[in-house]
Amino acid sequence: MEPAREELSFPPLAPEYVWRPRPKFRDRRWLHLLLFVVTACTTTLIGTGYFASFASEFATRQVTLSQSDLLVRGLWYSGTVLAILGSHEFGHYFACRYYDVDASLPYFLPLPFPPSGTLGAVIRIREPIPSKRMLFDIGVAGPIAGFVLAVPALVFGLAMSHVAWMPPTNGGGMEFGEPLLFQLVSKLFFGTPPPGYALNTHPMAFGAWFGLLATSLNLFPIGQLDGGHISYAVLGRKSSYVTIGMLAVTVGLVFFSVSWLVTTVLLIGMLVVFGRHHPRTFDEHVPLDQRRKLIALFAVVMFVLCFTPAPLRVVSTFR
Repeated sequence: MEPAREELSFPPLAPEYVWRPRPKFRDRRWLHLLLFVVTACTTTLIGTGYFASFASEFATRQVTLSQSDLLVRGLWYSGTVLAILGSHEFGHYFACRYYDVDASLPYFLPLPFPPSGTLGAVIRIREPIPSKRMLFDIGVAGPIAGFVLAVPALVFGLAMSHVAWMPPTNGGGMEFGEPLLFQLVSKLFFGTPPPGYALNTHPMAFGAWFGLLATSLNLFPIGQLDGGHISYAVLGRKSSYVTIGMLAVTVGLVFFSVSWLVTTVLLIGMLVVFGRHHPRTFDEHVPLDQRRKLIALFAVVMFVLCFTPAPLRVVSTFR
């Protein structure tokens, strides 16, 4: 007779967990599309005001267009702005795709107030960028893409503008500071307007003006801005001194034009949160190649051409 066998019981095996990396370039596309549509609406509304002002010839003519016609013509401004902002952010995005650095689609930021109708657009880079070469290419791709589109938009916009008589007025208004490139193209088309006359700017040129301004702001060599990435890639740890110096410049610009106040506060907040030192790459001490240094020099030229020390200024006029 066989002895009774003792049954052994074992706890159930724990489920097997396999780590899988998070899929890259996954987005809630409905959110990006919704923000784009809302931004298209806000910029088109602002664009109707620009076209109405353009058509009124400095309020010397009555605008007879219907509201629907004005909305359609508001696309001159909104289409230009959205195209420049979109090309800028997609320049970053496709550079990230090229290097397999996880990034989001562009988030367009609506603002239902003049003068822009938008706060711009951004993408979110979801993982560290390991090398200076990759950081430089991703950082500079956006400004170059936006600039390449802004230049022909400026030329076509000013070609549709014209010099008109400005009647005497009592009161004040908002004056738009002209970037250097805007001034050069304007001089090429119209020279210096005679006394009592001024440039009646087409809304497409206003869209290009905003695109140039956005390009110059992004090229500031500060912190996590595009210019900060470029500065770090070229100078390494020394770029921290450039960040502090340029922040001092923006503080000084506030006293020249109060329109710099919001930008300066945001930049200070960014440095408080992220610090003045750029996140390190593994090859921080390896210099960039000569070709990328030349592109960095072109980025400086873009910054100079797009910059204006007084983007907006309230002026009082008594005639």
